[in-house]
Parts: sequence; structure tokens; C-alpha cells
Amino acid sequence: MLPKTESACFVIADISGYTSFLAGVELDHAHDIIADVMDTVVRCLRPPFRLAKFEGDAAFFYAVNDKVDGSLLQDAIESAYFAFRKRRRNIKQATSCECSACSKMENLDLKFVSHHGEFIKHRMAGREEIAGRDVIVIHRLLKNAVNERLGGHAYALYSDPCIQAMGIDPVGQDLVEHRESIDIIGDVKCWVRDLEKAWEKENDRQRNEVTRDKAAMVIEFDIAAPRPTVWEYFILPGQRPKWRGADEVREMSESGRRGVGTINHCMHGAHAIIEEVIDWRPFDYLTLTTLLPMPGAPKVLMTYAFSESADGGTHIEIRVAKPKPKDKAFIEQVGAEFQKNITNEVATLRLMLEGQKGAQAAVEEPALPVSAERFLTQPVHAR
Repeated sequence: MLPKTESACFVIADISGYTSFLAGVELDHAHDIIADVMDTVVRCLRPPFRLAKFEGDAAFFYAVNDKVDGSLLQDAIESAYFAFRKRRRNIKQATSCECSACSKMENLDLKFVSHHGEFIKHRMAGREEIAGRDVIVIHRLLKNAVNERLGGHAYALYSDPCIQAMGIDPVGQDLVEHRESIDIIGDVKCWVRDLEKAWEKENDRQRNEVTRDKAAMVIEFDIAAPRPTVWEYFILPGQRPKWRGADEVREMSESGRRGVGTINHCMHGAHAIIEEVIDWRPFDYLTLTTLLPMPGAPKVLMTYAFSESADGGTHIEIRVAKPKPKDKAFIEQVGAEFQKNITNEVATLRLMLEGQKGAQAAVEEPALPVSAERFLTQPVHAR
């Protein structure tokens, strides 16, 4: 049987500074640090992506699709970068090791390249590989001149075919045009985001989270599905009506990218529940106000928080903020009904997502590298 041609979004996450990092450092600690970085990135991108293979200092991912949710792809890449920066910072703060590998860890950074195109699967050396012209293209795009433009900053580069599959306005979403020349296809238009600037913006942005101690009500659930998948079903307009009580979700965002300022109209017949996002931290939490179509209804502030369980599942907390005194009676009136409805809806979602678990587990993927964390357990001190 001839291989089947499929469409996919491809992503390569590449460790910058890898070669110079390995030169002249303690290899045991260096191996553990690199393994730790790779593990952090893979866990953030898988799902929605599948890991095709590790390529030395890079990880190659793909997701089979004809169209790509532009907000979700950018959130996944940026969340992976933010997780890497937090992990690098936490290791630095936690270790007392003075070896060369640990002292040079700060020089490691990440870059991401994303492309959309076609591929086929074939078996090589006993394992499944993906191949095709577009697989070659994304690897050629990895060797680019973006560093010269950004001064060595971390970045995410999206090919124009990827932008087209995302269906976004790149200029309206603050992406910068860039061009590369590839011998097999010629001039390639690309779009770039400076991830160093995105990280600075993320750190400077004020958090607006309803914490447990500030909540009037906390509703908790567990779903045996990965956190990015659960997040997707909670936030995508096309996924929410599959398990929640809305007939349709109409999403409005000024830039076209989902996030702070996005307004959702959750349609229930002729009536709409109006949500406004006021904090957005994929895949940790989102905070929004909810206005019910009831006379005198106040805006209800709530946070949906998602944390990874020890078994790889997701723990969800819906935290409803303590109301103003004048609104307390209203919250008490609708609170019990909301809890009943969301409990039934999450039960539906749980059946949907946990039913997918077997299919996901059947996908053949490389094993994650294992870090022994010797940079923490076996520190080296200068004499």
C-alpha cells in the first residue's frame, strides 16, 4: 500500500547555545540539564503535538490538521518558552553547584520554527518516520538569519504557509515579516515573534487570579487527560458547545488573538451569557467576568485554574470570587444551580476526553530523556 499524504503543522524546538555549552563542561551535569530542558519543552507541546523525534539539540513535533487555531499554536509555543525560562531560573536558584555546566546554564536559550504542509509516514530502522518536501523545508528554515535581526534573542518563526493555515493577520498580532531563501523552493516569507520581549511582557503583566482564600466558592474536578487538551476544550468556541450547555460561542478579539480583552457570547437560544477575559495564562489559568441574562445580575468574577496531576491528568478548580455585599444574595441564589450544571457538564467532558486516552497512548513516540538532576543532588564546589 502506498503511503498516505497528510497535512500537518510542524514545530521544531531548538536549544540555542548547545554546542558551546557542551564544550569543556562536566558532561554528567550537562546531560542532566539538557534532558531537563527537553522534558520541560516536550511536556508543554505534547499534546496538541506529537513528538516525531529528537535531533541532537532539537525536538521535532507535528500535529495532523488542515487548519490551525492561531491563538492556540502561539499560546503553546510561548507557554513552552515561558516554562523553559521558569525552569532555568528555578534550577539556578535551587542548585549550589559551581561546575562549568551549571554556571553556563544561563547561556542556553530556545528558538522555535513552525511550518504547515504535507508529509508521509514510512518505517526506517524499525520505527515510524515522517518525510516529505515540507519536512525538509522546516529543517532548512531552522538555519536562518533571524538572530542577526534580533540580536541573539529567543524567537518563534512561522512560515507564511503556517500563517495561512492559522488564518490570522500577522501584522495585527505584532509579528514581524522576515524572508529566507531556500535552495529547493526559493524565497520564503516568514513571520517572527521576539520571545525575549514576550517573556519580559509576561513577567511585567499584573496577575488577576481568584485564589482559594479569596473565593466564595471552589468547585473541583479531575479529568484523566493532559492539561493542554482540557484547556482546549474549556476555551475553544468550537469545542465548548460539545459539552457545555451553550448552543454556540461567539468569540470577539480586537487583534484576532484570544487572550485578555476577548469577549465571548455564549448563546442559549436567544439569550447570551457574556464573558470577558481579564487574565490569560495558558495553560495555568484564565480569569473572566460572567454576566448572566437576568435582570439586575452583577458581573461574576471567576478563575478557571488547571494543574497537572501526578498521573499526567488534570485537576481543575473553578473559583468564584467573593461578591460585594449587595450582590451576595444573587450569588447564593445562582451558585447552587451553577455548581449542579457545571458538574453535569464536566461529567460529559470527562467521558469525551478519557475515551480518547487509548488512541493517544497508541501513537508511537520516542521516550523522553531522563534527567538524574545531578546538578541538584551532586553539586560540585570550587576548592
